[in-house]
Amino acid sequence: MTKVLVLHSVSLVGSALAALLRSEGGFDADSACWRSAGRQAESLRPDVTVVDLDCPGASATLGLQGAARPLAEPAAPLLVLATSGAPGALRRGVQAEARGYVDKDGSPGRLVRAVRKVAAGGRFVDASLASALLEADPMPLSPRELSVLARAAEGDSVAEIARALHLASGTVRNYMAAVTRKTGARNRIDAIRISRRAGWV
Repeated sequence: MTKVLVLHSVSLVGSALAALLRSEGGFDADSACWRSAGRQAESLRPDVTVVDLDCPGASATLGLQGAARPLAEPAAPLLVLATSGAPGALRRGVQAEARGYVDKDGSPGRLVRAVRKVAAGGRFVDASLASALLEADPMPLSPRELSVLARAAEGDSVAEIARALHLASGTVRNYMAAVTRKTGARNRIDAIRISRRAGWV
């Protein structure tokens, strides 16, 4: 029995994906939101973790924004769900050392085959995602800049970001200024818009 943990910010979607895998037979699948990801991983001890990288919170869960990775160590092989229109999310998958990449616009059977292949120690990459990744512009932000930007994108104030990341408020402002400059944005809101469109946050 292959144990699978599906992480998604929308509970209904995560539950539906887990149910799809269970219906195929041979899978013990469960789902969780970002806050309970660590607890669920410790409880289930999954053979594969499926993550939708387009969801808010995915990068922080995987430790891609300078935060501690809450998933159990050693972490289960990672399989990411993404679209070819968000190459930045695919780059985050590479950064997280994902072993599988499934196009969300593909058939449910692709997910099932991908999970089986990754659980067996192989790799799985949808062709549409491979070409999108090769064409993607490099992400110009450092992990710390990305962590600040991600929290700003969630509506956190400078003071809240500083507390959460254990930084001085002036340091947070400096990071946001660097993000604005590196993304070619006019201001903080524009930097968030640009970064979301690129799939970086």
